[in-house]
Amino acid sequence: MSTSTSSKAVIAIHGGAGTILRSAMNSDQEKAYHDALSEILSAGQAILAAGGSALDAVAKAVSMLEDCPLFNAGKGAVYTHAGTHELDAAIMDGATLGAGAVANVAHVRNPILAARAVMEHSEHILLVGAGAEEFVAQHGAELVQPEYFHTEARHAQWLRARKQEGMLLLDHDAASQAAAAEIAPIDPDNKFGTVGAVALDLHGNLAAATSTGGITNKRVGRVGDSPLIGAGCYANNRSAAISATGTGEAFMRTVAAYDISARMEYAGQSLQDAAQHVVMDLLPRYQGRGGLIAIDGEGNVALPFNTEGMYRGYARVGAPVVTAIYK
Repeated sequence: MSTSTSSKAVIAIHGGAGTILRSAMNSDQEKAYHDALSEILSAGQAILAAGGSALDAVAKAVSMLEDCPLFNAGKGAVYTHAGTHELDAAIMDGATLGAGAVANVAHVRNPILAARAVMEHSEHILLVGAGAEEFVAQHGAELVQPEYFHTEARHAQWLRARKQEGMLLLDHDAASQAAAAEIAPIDPDNKFGTVGAVALDLHGNLAAATSTGGITNKRVGRVGDSPLIGAGCYANNRSAAISATGTGEAFMRTVAAYDISARMEYAGQSLQDAAQHVVMDLLPRYQGRGGLIAIDGEGNVALPFNTEGMYRGYARVGAPVVTAIYK
């Protein structure tokens, strides 16, 4: 392993974007998010350092994000209008364009591992609902009772959202210090977030993974951009690996993740230029708020967002972990 090769290997993660305000977060809350991001990045970094695949690194990182109730994916996912949980996830291998996704699953502990099972064990890319659960259970996915996803914070948030009929706002919007302090550091009533990871391994391969609980108080059956290849998740060794977070319908309308790849491959744009254009110019035309993480084949990292903050970080092999919350 040469120094130049190892220095390119890198993983980046996000835990959602929105109006994340310094004034709405105390030092303990900040530390909890930084510690969680650092632990997850370190796990992915270790896989890459040992010569593991980008696919393994992003799957591990996102499964850990799903297991952390600080983020809206897996444990602690938000509630639908009916008081249920419906989870979505996708994963993509940049070397082969292999991809797998699940949507509207209600009993899968780690939807990202279920998405990988779809990719590796079926001839399909996207499976939904009960059919998805039956299939992935046959291939080792852990099923849980719906109560597993419950947290008091998310339940209280859902009750307020139902009362206000508030829905289509970002997961990490903090409308007021008082609201944010209750389920720090976000407005618990205006939630819609996603987690994701992208990586470049020592072999030069890219991978991306995205997972979400969706929008608080969403209509039953709603599916956003997260499990849709090219919208909330995309990876191609010829361009980049991308994972998005934000107003899903805007990412779907613009096929945002693929648009970055296309700008790089067909127009010769750099990763930074392509990502900046999509997040700061294209998405706002369609009321799109949020951000994304992306890595290209040279190990360049882009973490643009058009909101006040985005939980994010990256870790290069052989270098310290970097985490951030605000602009």
